[in-house]
Amino acid sequence: MKLYKLIYIALFVFPLSLLAQEETDTIAPVEIEYEKPAFESTGLIDNQTDRVFSKGTIEFIMNHRFGLVTGTNDMIGVWGATNIRIALSYAVTDRITVGFGSTKDSRLQDFNLKAAIFKQTKNDKMPFNLTYYGNWTVNASPKEGFYHTSDRWSFYNQLIISRKVSKTISFQIAPSYSHYNRVDKAIKNDMAAFSAGGRYMFIPDISLIVDATTPLMKYEQSTPKPGFGIGLEYSAVQHAFQLFISNSKGIVNQQNIMYNSNDFFDGEFMIGFNITKSW
Repeated sequence: MKLYKLIYIALFVFPLSLLAQEETDTIAPVEIEYEKPAFESTGLIDNQTDRVFSKGTIEFIMNHRFGLVTGTNDMIGVWGATNIRIALSYAVTDRITVGFGSTKDSRLQDFNLKAAIFKQTKNDKMPFNLTYYGNWTVNASPKEGFYHTSDRWSFYNQLIISRKVSKTISFQIAPSYSHYNRVDKAIKNDMAAFSAGGRYMFIPDISLIVDATTPLMKYEQSTPKPGFGIGLEYSAVQHAFQLFISNSKGIVNQQNIMYNSNDFFDGEFMIGFNITKSW
């Protein structure tokens, strides 16, 4: 069995371990108090966070990226080629959320799952959150270039380790693994990556947010560039708005990790925003 298949099996088994903490919580003589989620939004610029809503919650998500800021007559990228993703998610339980999203570029249709495996407790008996996020994405572009239906599929698996340090400071790190069933000859089918991010609430409801992702594997001809984003987030009880600059345009995680060609620190970035609303 190929290595990537073993990794997928291992990652998909992780969500089952959340039952262990659920069972412990049920039989404990004293009710465990969980810390509030480390992040207000379910997303952090180009990555996911530990946030999982309570059972029955529906979330609407809009991710938008304008064109590259080139300094020409493009109104800081607003008149350039844009990318957008619209998505919905539903909390099946207090720990498991399923969702579907549709992205403009490459007509990507993603089915996703997020599971809170462990939650940070107020007494620090569990000092961090451990959350799994995965998606199964199909490229719905015209038939040309795809010999088999399976050629259209890509997969993404990520483990998010986060901690709420205080009321104003949170951070997370997140290893991930991406796989495309079909790729160009210049690259390989798989890519491991590592992400890190954080937020600092400097005034009530408004935070500085930072997110970075770096590929951990190199290709001989076309190694993707690391992703970086920085911006502001406004959050309220049932919605959040993030405005930022980022060099990742793909929106769907594996698209950014496998194919990002923009160098943020060489001035190749775009303005973007994320909007989430829950009921």
